[in-house]
Amino acid sequence: MSRLDPITFEVVKNALSSIADEMALVIMRSAYSPVVRDSMDYSTALCDRHGQIIAQGLTLAVQLGAFPDGMRHLLAQYGSDVKEGDIFLFNDPYGSGGQHLPDIYVIKPVFHAGRLEGWACTMAHHSDVGGIAPGSTAMHATEIHQEGLTLPTLKLYEQGRPNTTLFRIIEKNTRQPVQVLGDLKAQLAACAIGERGYLRLLEKYGAANLHPYLDELQDQAECMMRQVIRDIPDGVYKFEDWIDGIGDVPEPIKIAVTVTVKGDEVDIDLTGTSKQVPAAINCPISMVNSSAYCAMRCMTSTGIPNCQGYMRPITIRAPEGTIVNPLPPAACAARGVIGYRVFDAIIGALARVVPDKVIAGSEGGPTLLSIGGRHRNKAFVLTEVMVGNWGARATKDGVEGISNPAANLSNQPVELIEAELPLEITHYALVPDSGGAGKHRGGLAFSREYRLTADEAVFTLRSDRRDHPPYGIARGLAGAPSRNLLIQDGKSEILPTMPMKAMQLRKGDIFRHVSAGGGGYGDARERDPVLVLNDVVAGKVSAQLAREVYGVAIEGGKVDAAATAQLRSALRTAAQ
Repeated sequence: MSRLDPITFEVVKNALSSIADEMALVIMRSAYSPVVRDSMDYSTALCDRHGQIIAQGLTLAVQLGAFPDGMRHLLAQYGSDVKEGDIFLFNDPYGSGGQHLPDIYVIKPVFHAGRLEGWACTMAHHSDVGGIAPGSTAMHATEIHQEGLTLPTLKLYEQGRPNTTLFRIIEKNTRQPVQVLGDLKAQLAACAIGERGYLRLLEKYGAANLHPYLDELQDQAECMMRQVIRDIPDGVYKFEDWIDGIGDVPEPIKIAVTVTVKGDEVDIDLTGTSKQVPAAINCPISMVNSSAYCAMRCMTSTGIPNCQGYMRPITIRAPEGTIVNPLPPAACAARGVIGYRVFDAIIGALARVVPDKVIAGSEGGPTLLSIGGRHRNKAFVLTEVMVGNWGARATKDGVEGISNPAANLSNQPVELIEAELPLEITHYALVPDSGGAGKHRGGLAFSREYRLTADEAVFTLRSDRRDHPPYGIARGLAGAPSRNLLIQDGKSEILPTMPMKAMQLRKGDIFRHVSAGGGGYGDARERDPVLVLNDVVAGKVSAQLAREVYGVAIEGGKVDAAATAQLRSALRTAAQ
């Protein structure tokens, strides 16, 4: 840094972040589909002339670490065949660095004075790209060819001219052409904004003067991450977490991780993880990388720059043919649950050595729901990624009504769903007694009901954390398990966490999802009785649970101190 002006460095660093965030806002404000516009299932980034990330928008964490894979494949394929006005598009997980087919990358090279100086990058989850079920996320797909339109790295624009053939192919292979093409235009607009902002920096400082600052940015991020790792005691830390499994008779799927910390480097090895499965939850390596980077970022409260440099001290190994690095043509449309469990497993491994820096298990990752059909001679698709809570931390309760720590998503507004789709949200609420008990309580689960008002529809689902609920830390209890109910003609049927079929809905049918609750942190008998009282008054914890698990007696709206002391003494004796 001695050879560079520190004030200019800060200006450049913050300018890059602002450009990436402005790109994200453009997508949110101009996207057509609810899954992009309202759920905010998209990401943005800027890369330098070498394809290295120099800034990322404050968007979806488990997507951001995938841009390096996408750029590596793009540059390997096109090399010097990149011209001003080109725009690239791809979604292929097995040759282009994609995550799953609904996530379409749109990437624009930035030229200044006739030279390639950077890249404006976007990725968005599109509402439908074809396949055997509306929403293109069918759990029961057994190979990627059933999941929709696979796009290798192609030029959507070539020297400013649109590839009309490619646009027509995309339009013809989706149930939602208006939304998909509209969202692609939103991505194109974001790339144009990214290009404009980056060009302003290049014009202000000159490319030759800007390059050293970009290099320094990468070095700073690397240095800061190495310090984070250095603060973790050297050692080998193992953890296993589990996916409930697929179908009516699920077999648990293991996520095994060994985290080796040595000096200022960390090796994350997923050897021992279950083999890939004939279902859509196989997770391509790009998302696994993102999840691992995100977990390590969570080990610090310092503002590490969102560039590729922080990834340098982190090595990730995932054996081919496993559920965390599947071989083609494995289906992967519903792969997200695996990525979130990789995050949970890494956090679980490090909880044993740095318990003050980690978080207990959260809701398990978004529940992925798709409902689609025809209504009034028009196709409709709801793709919803429902999120709900955090686990507790060393000094704080878990939070409810929030996205998973590895995500940055939002549940779609009830009013917009009902205004645009033949669906009614009949219930949406937090679930009492669902947060894992502890000195700090886990975030509450949520429940949400969808009632179909069209004559019929097709329904697919991916959820988790029923048989293996979110773990607690330091004697904190696990959160409550998830649950899925289908209510037809007044009769309730409990659905698997991951049904291996598309279900038929009829008018008036109701689907109810109850998410898992966040895990607790610390011994519940050490929780401040006043906090327990506050939870009871707020309806988050019942008086019965307060008494039986927290050992807090509440009488007349107040804590009975003497009775509480007796209860807690009895609970400690029973636990011995």
